[in-house]
Amino acid sequence: MSSLILFARALADPTRCRIIRLVIDEALCVCELADILEMPQSSVSSHVQIIRKAGMLDSEKCEKWTYFRIEPAYRRLLRNMEKFFDPLGKETENEDAKKAAARLKQREGSCCPGPKRLASRRHSRKHASISQ
Repeated sequence: MSSLILFARALADPTRCRIIRLVIDEALCVCELADILEMPQSSVSSHVQIIRKAGMLDSEKCEKWTYFRIEPAYRRLLRNMEKFFDPLGKETENEDAKKAAARLKQREGSCCPGPKRLASRRHSRKHASISQ
């Protein structure tokens, strides 16, 4: 299959669009995504594999967990596409963002140790700007 078809397939499902939106700036593991999306890990894992086959995900293995984040080459393209298309709607996007922020606060006490290489720069900047 051509990479364009795989890319289009990755974007062709609302759940995959939500996953892409969640991992565009923040590396998350499947269990974190499952908590945020309120879906079984097996379903989330299947969606992640479709996005991964499209070449859109960078991954980092940390102990027994794998963290996923959008490949840098795709971030700009996806950001530009967001200017023209709103596949999720602001309400869903805002709700997912709130759940993700709450889940990330729980990371230290959770099963997931957190990524090292894929750690979010945006997350650090966001906290810096909030405290100012």
